[in-house]
Amino acid sequence: MMASQRVGVIGGGQLAWMMAKEAQTLGIKLIVQTPHADDPAVSLAHDVILAPIDDAQATAQLATRCDVITFENEFIDLQALQPLAATGINFRPSLDTLAPILDKYHQRSYLKKIGLPVPRFMAIDSDNSSVFETLNANGFTFPLVVKSRRHGYDGYGTFIIHNQQQFNQLWQRLENPCLMVEEYVPFEMELGVIIARNLRGEIRIYPVVETQQENQVCHRVMIPAPISPQISLQVEEIAQHLLEELQAVGVFGLELFLTPDGQVLVNEIAPRTHNSGHYTLDACFTSQFAVQLQAVTDSPLGSAGLKFSGAAMVNLLGYEHSHQDYPEKRDKLAAIPHSYLHWYGKTESRPGRKLGHVTLVTDKSWAEESPEKAYQKLWHSIKQIEEIWYDH
Repeated sequence: MMASQRVGVIGGGQLAWMMAKEAQTLGIKLIVQTPHADDPAVSLAHDVILAPIDDAQATAQLATRCDVITFENEFIDLQALQPLAATGINFRPSLDTLAPILDKYHQRSYLKKIGLPVPRFMAIDSDNSSVFETLNANGFTFPLVVKSRRHGYDGYGTFIIHNQQQFNQLWQRLENPCLMVEEYVPFEMELGVIIARNLRGEIRIYPVVETQQENQVCHRVMIPAPISPQISLQVEEIAQHLLEELQAVGVFGLELFLTPDGQVLVNEIAPRTHNSGHYTLDACFTSQFAVQLQAVTDSPLGSAGLKFSGAAMVNLLGYEHSHQDYPEKRDKLAAIPHSYLHWYGKTESRPGRKLGHVTLVTDKSWAEESPEKAYQKLWHSIKQIEEIWYDH
């Protein structure tokens, strides 16, 4: 029996929608705070409070209907929530856990402080009248990665800058810029891992995956990542150290770089379920969404193991402005062997918006083949999905 049966979640997008599906399976009542009545999670939630996610008064109302509150995203007003926490409202992850990681510069500083390997970085803001002199003095050269310190996601707020002209154009375009600059890492591979911890300190670390980005947006995830056991162990050690230092409760998405010389660098951590872990719904014994609910209700955590020898996840990204749900394309995608289609039910499509995803799993008969051949078969299906989806 779960310790808590009513869980509030701030945010009503596809992450909360997938959490709501798992809540029904686990016998948990999910109450959602979200600003839009047509957000994906609204249709599945036990109860809904229609209000902006940073509306602390609405969150106080949410607290009267649930035992614990968790988060779908990190766009919260931490300062406004502090008085609520002081009254005993139960946030998981706690506001103390979130405090050092919501701002990307503060997060990077924290990761460095606790001894984790990170790319070189520094903060710049609109009061800095000699940005380039400051960058040069600190040894930064082009190309550079420039990130908004708050409210960046899915590639929004991340810019790769190759020269001073591009930087000047970006600086003029952004109002009151509050940015972090970091060295560009010529990585061999981008890695991701979903990690979880409950109140009693029980930890789950999912398989390390390869994330394939285009224009700073994740298009595909390959499971497991084609890396050595030594690299996988290094990532797991980083993950465990981070969870224990934060005293984290809940699910976190960890993004990393693997350099050509075998070095692992931490890029970012998201204090929530993560796109790189959507494959867990179909390919793992327990999904990241179920583990999130287990963690915040202080229940035993399910297995993070794979049910198949391998898997892949393909994001279905918007490529046009429209108000349709693409029934013909969805039928074709659903007919691909060994595939699982998840459609988020969003009413508006726009370029880059995540509208759904497809998980592919290896067939049992593939186990007799080499990992390379299984990988090739997954790639064949990935290309099939992308040809169907982006054919317009």
